Amino acid sequence: MFFLLSVILGMVSGVLAGLFGIGGGLVIVPVLVLLFTAQGIPAELIMIMSVATSLATIIVTSTASVLAHHRLGSVVWGKVFRLVPGIMIGAAFGAIVADHMDADMLRFIFILFLLYVGVQMAFQIKPAPGAVKESKALDLSVASLIGLMSAIVGIGGGTLTVPYLVRCRYAMRNAVAISSACGLPIAVAGTVSYAVLGWDQSQLPEWSLGYVYLPAFLGISLGSFFTAPLGAKLTHQLPAQKLRRYFSILIFLMAAKLIWY
Repeated sequence: MFFLLSVILGMVSGVLAGLFGIGGGLVIVPVLVLLFTAQGIPAELIMIMSVATSLATIIVTSTASVLAHHRLGSVVWGKVFRLVPGIMIGAAFGAIVADHMDADMLRFIFILFLLYVGVQMAFQIKPAPGAVKESKALDLSVASLIGLMSAIVGIGGGTLTVPYLVRCRYAMRNAVAISSACGLPIAVAGTVSYAVLGWDQSQLPEWSLGYVYLPAFLGISLGSFFTAPLGAKLTHQLPAQKLRRYFSILIFLMAAKLIWY
């Protein structure tokens, strides 16, 4: 039953990711919190396992996304390679920070992130093109911060990476493609770190790889693999901009649920 629910969750998150161009972690983490609670997993492990498992699923979805953007010639690989070192360092450090964080604090940070994204979608706030002067030092600093925050909340970092790239005067098409490519190292570094950090945790359920719960990882990955392309196609058939406002209501409801969790 848990595996079946994970597959359904993956299918839903895949459609939403393809339709709205958002990372599945926004939906995956709150739902996993509910599923893990129903499973009777210790309360102090629920949030960090949800975040870690969400990151693991991004390895699969991000790989498919990167290949699609690469075929379209949208990925500026030079920029990707400049951001990757900072992103991986930040993601690894973010997992360490989360591991030392109180479960309620981790939940509070995720709630704030949900509200941030919800407001952006409700009011159709888009990153404004800027004139940021690029430098290796700036890329390293910003990438480290993006990796840190992404690993703490279990996302691929698109909501943070794209605005930075747009301010660096990249076209939105390229910014999204570069961000997708950066999501893979975030997911890999974060997942490996969470797996290692939770290795000796005695209260973890069976079939856990550190803090990553493998049945959920496999189910979500399987479901999203087939539905993400469908979401992308629906973008051209449905009023995606109007639907973003409706989806923001769901985000606010998920935030409220986590507040009173």
